[in-house]
Amino acid sequence: MGTVTLRGIRKSYEKVEVIRGIDIEAQDGEFLVFVGPSGCGKSTTLRMIAGLESISGGDLLIDGVRANDLRPSDRGAAMVFQSYALYPHMTVEENMGFALKMAGMPKAQRTQQVHQAAETLRMGELLARYPKELSGGQRQRVAIGRAIVRKPKVFLFDEPLSNLDAALRVDMRVELARLHKELGTTMIYVTHDQVEAMTLGNRIAVFNQGRIEQVGAPLELYNRPANTFVASFIGAPKINLIPRPAPGASAAHQALWGALSDAATSDAQHIGVRPEHLQVASQDGAQGTGVDATIALAEHLGDSSILHLRVEGVAELLKAKVGAEHSHYRGGQTVAISADRDWVLAFDAAGRRI
Repeated sequence: MGTVTLRGIRKSYEKVEVIRGIDIEAQDGEFLVFVGPSGCGKSTTLRMIAGLESISGGDLLIDGVRANDLRPSDRGAAMVFQSYALYPHMTVEENMGFALKMAGMPKAQRTQQVHQAAETLRMGELLARYPKELSGGQRQRVAIGRAIVRKPKVFLFDEPLSNLDAALRVDMRVELARLHKELGTTMIYVTHDQVEAMTLGNRIAVFNQGRIEQVGAPLELYNRPANTFVASFIGAPKINLIPRPAPGASAAHQALWGALSDAATSDAQHIGVRPEHLQVASQDGAQGTGVDATIALAEHLGDSSILHLRVEGVAELLKAKVGAEHSHYRGGQTVAISADRDWVLAFDAAGRRI
């Protein structure tokens, strides 16, 4: 078993409350991701689960047992940190088995568990090496292996891939997904990278200023965000949020609002459109079927292009993600933009999705 339940969890440093009542349960065998901007409280919450931070209020239960005051070693959780924190004078095998040695495990059993973990991570050939002889990705695998040998109920990952380059992060995401499938152990994973969150998590908890804004499956959060914060944080490029035109707004702003809103969004103060749902058509010297926009910047990425579009009277540039067949677009061109209303999201004055 590996169920982790947080009920009204709070954390304060003197008079400053940084975690403001967290309620969530990581189910047995689940891969749960905490995501949010820097300083939102996700790592602090993870450290409270691990026992590295005290809990100011609420209850932490691990497999139904209140764990607020249990020592870290008695919680059945193993943590993998952003920094690898390997002992430089020890081999990979010694690093992986150190916690077991300190716990008094016999050498033969310790060796068996280390070699089993190394086989799971496909790094048996590294056991005799020292950390200085390893790449960043290999060091991170050793750090993960050090957690695996303890056979915990729960793995806790605190931004473990942030020190790796982009290509290696992709490889390690695949490795972590494979590892979760193979071990079937509960994993709680903290990241500020929403791509990591979307690709790894069975469920995602979006943190903001010490609270959870929404919990759900990746595509649920993407397609049905609870509010403008979740809508803006999940998805790259970021969603287009267009404010309701004020009296006296430009004709283009009013036309854009009229083209995207309908009776169902009559109370909306913002409407949102994902960049891939914004359609772009060339004017070709004639009036297009949409609202006029000027391309401020065209980013051609090979398989797709990101167009940054200026609509008169709308403060923020809009972003459209279009296919490679539109690579002819250039900055300064005038185009017509539109969107299928089925993909338009509406938000009220408090930022909640309608």
